Amino acid sequence: MVQPPHQQLNIELGDKEAEGIYANLAMITHSPTEIIIDFARVMPRTPKARVLSRIIMTPMHAKLLYKALTENLKKFEGQFGEIKVHGAPHGISKPIGFEAPGESEGEDK
Repeated sequence: MVQPPHQQLNIELGDKEAEGIYANLAMITHSPTEIIIDFARVMPRTPKARVLSRIIMTPMHAKLLYKALTENLKKFEGQFGEIKVHGAPHGISKPIGFEAPGESEGEDK
């Protein structure tokens, strides 16, 4: 079987995108054909947050992203130690921000 030649991909990063956007909240929803991730920033004592970025991808690309994140987090922890995940901020009855699988209320562990 003949392998197709390896094609190099040049990726450009504009000045605005290079600055990045800080997000501490991700809301994920899906349809049969798309995974939608909304990124927002929640500030202390502020009752609302605005979506800063929305990423829409196919379920296959979402799974590839999941695998890439898992691999990179393992490498990160191998270099810098385990990442500690703390509970909800003081005074907030329901967790906000990023949530690891199995941490939501009522979900089987």
